[in-house]
Amino acid sequence: MQTSLTEPARQTPIYGEYDVVVLGGGPAGMAAAVAAATAGRSTLLIERYGFLGGMGTAAGVTNFCGLHANVHGEIRQVVHGVADELLSRIERLGGLNAPHDLFGKTAAQAYDTAAYKIAADDLLLSSGVKVLFHALGAGIVMDGERRVKALLVETRSGRRAVVGRAFVDASGDGDLAAWAGAPYAKGDGEGHMLYPSTMFRVNGIDPARAGRAWEVIPKMMLEAEAAGRYKFPRKTPIVRPQKSGIEWRVNLTQLANAQGHAIDGTDADELSEAEVLGRRQISAVAGFLREVPGFENSYIIDIAPQVGIRETRRVKGLYELTERDVLDCASFDDTIGVNGWPLELHLKGDVEFRWPKIPESRGFNHLPYRMTVPPTLDNVWIAGRCASMSHEAQSAARVTGACFVMGQAVGIAADLALAASTANAGIDVKALQQRLEANGAYLGTQW
Repeated sequence: MQTSLTEPARQTPIYGEYDVVVLGGGPAGMAAAVAAATAGRSTLLIERYGFLGGMGTAAGVTNFCGLHANVHGEIRQVVHGVADELLSRIERLGGLNAPHDLFGKTAAQAYDTAAYKIAADDLLLSSGVKVLFHALGAGIVMDGERRVKALLVETRSGRRAVVGRAFVDASGDGDLAAWAGAPYAKGDGEGHMLYPSTMFRVNGIDPARAGRAWEVIPKMMLEAEAAGRYKFPRKTPIVRPQKSGIEWRVNLTQLANAQGHAIDGTDADELSEAEVLGRRQISAVAGFLREVPGFENSYIIDIAPQVGIRETRRVKGLYELTERDVLDCASFDDTIGVNGWPLELHLKGDVEFRWPKIPESRGFNHLPYRMTVPPTLDNVWIAGRCASMSHEAQSAARVTGACFVMGQAVGIAADLALAASTANAGIDVKALQQRLEANGAYLGTQW
């Protein structure tokens, strides 16, 4: 049976030429694009969907994790800059919850996905970013061994080439960097990645009767399984209210392939199977939730547009953030901001959290600039969950807060590199840090 064919040569129309080209419209991509455009660079952000937000909207996460840290026993917001600009816009639209307690150790902040989408549009367009929606990255054209010349995208108008001087891979999967030949890793050394989930939201809850339902649901799950009425895909449920109180978000699915391993989000067949599996699990979980006091009349109002992927490729950078860096609250001279989220390992059947010493420690680690720089490429930066981290460290620094941090830093770094006609590894890091602080970012050098 024939296993491949040769495509005919073609002339690909050039969509445009830009100083900075960003692939991916999640928090890392948005922050990178805003930072680059604000610096005066012509900037294009390419997004596969018709809206921004990444997993926060496309996968229905509906809450910001990692904006806060437990600093010597006091929970404080430690991610600022572009993140604050987005938060203020969501707040003005009435779509932002107050931060809520998690395990008595940190906080997360829920938002309305519609408000997030509208706020993100406004943030990017008001910053001068050009956004190309419904465009899927499909490949690259190199200019020598170390520089990317153009990104190829598939659009409703056909295939197009986007020529750029600097590129930011905020795709989540490390697509652009991998196409350019950058080394990458997957999983824990044996190929086991963090398990994905499919998020959903339910409505029709009685807030008064539901109360602090998240505290009683785990016990009810154990009782339901012991009675043989339900078999849950994982322990440690996350069931929390949105701002209205009658609407709650639910994170209780876990998606495995036929071998029992985490679904690979870069495998088309596995990803297709995961979508069906996620909806099947949601149907069962929704039935159980109607047994929870206050949830008797609840119903599903939304299943996320796509499976929530937590880990695929992690591109190798000049430095790889490690588990010990997170747990020991490491400091780096080339800090670009901080991560205050613990290790959140979605293992088979459960979720395991590992924390720095709280309240003895400052509760956050620095994120070094070097983790965003692939050593084999001169004009490409990696930001977000595909940045250079170990499997364990990625379980912490993949969340929204750290993605904002990395994105804003690489957007400014691209401007510095272009201004100095230097490679990504050769920029003036002190100048980068000064620019970040001048734009409201917190580098973690105080407290």
